[in-house]
Amino acid sequence: MNILSRIIAPRIIAAAAPALALGQPAHAESGWGLLNMTQGVTAISRDIYDLHMMMLWVCVAIGVVVFGVMIYSIATFRHSRGAVPDTTMVHNTKVEIVWTVIPVCILIAVAIPAVRTLIQIEDLRNTQLTIKVTGFQWGWNYDYLASGVNFFSRLDRASDAARQLDSGIDPNTVPHYLLNVDHPLVVPVDTKVRLLITADDVIHSWWVPQFGVKKDAIPGFVNEAWFKVDADKPGIYRGQCAELCGRDHGFMPIVVEALPKKDFDAWLKAQQASQKAHAAGPATAAASPAETGLPSAAGRSAAASAATAAPATTTG
Repeated sequence: MNILSRIIAPRIIAAAAPALALGQPAHAESGWGLLNMTQGVTAISRDIYDLHMMMLWVCVAIGVVVFGVMIYSIATFRHSRGAVPDTTMVHNTKVEIVWTVIPVCILIAVAIPAVRTLIQIEDLRNTQLTIKVTGFQWGWNYDYLASGVNFFSRLDRASDAARQLDSGIDPNTVPHYLLNVDHPLVVPVDTKVRLLITADDVIHSWWVPQFGVKKDAIPGFVNEAWFKVDADKPGIYRGQCAELCGRDHGFMPIVVEALPKKDFDAWLKAQQASQKAHAAGPATAAASPAETGLPSAAGRSAAASAATAAPATTTG
């Protein structure tokens, strides 16, 4: 039973990711609201939601009309009431035209807003920040191309420890169990962020429901996506890899922290300074002897040779 819970839990959490996108516990929302899509915190996510609702009501209207006519026909023109089949309906040209033209008109009416939304999803013009996202088993690498900031993002240690078989840790005691990472992706609000998405090993999928972004990460291929978090919606947003990428697929969360622009600029400068200092560490260790005040390798070799050739002295 414990093994089953460890296997099934990640799938359940993935299904609950939209409800957890704002960092709320899984039981914070319930009822009919969970049956529908979330509107999200980006303009494109709201466009997708509006398109979804329009299609839903179109389908409801079609269903009401079709099933209404069926029920009326079955109730009114049944054999027990002496109804006689109307053979003129078979291969009737007018009827054929009507039930062909009406669906075509409906399809055209819904295709226009659908195509408009698809074009907006692929519109990568005027982006202000570009981040390369690389998926691997099992985590993400984020590379801020114009800034030189690069880091890996994996499942946080608390969740990783709790998920182990016979760990003895109650997952309910771990905040955001299986939906937290050690290093979240940090972005500014009110900024059009462009993502270049690829993978190192197998196919992954970068999915954050509140952004309206779900794009496959394919080895050897670069997909593009974008989002722009509303200026008044800073916060933490969660998602997961939405592709069945291997044994630990359920332990590959995505966490995005949206900051006000000033806070993001300060964070970016701090990351640049930290990574430069880290990169300078090996260089300092490999600095020239004259810079460090230590004897050179040749000097050390000559001193060793001289010590070997020198006669031994005794003290009496």
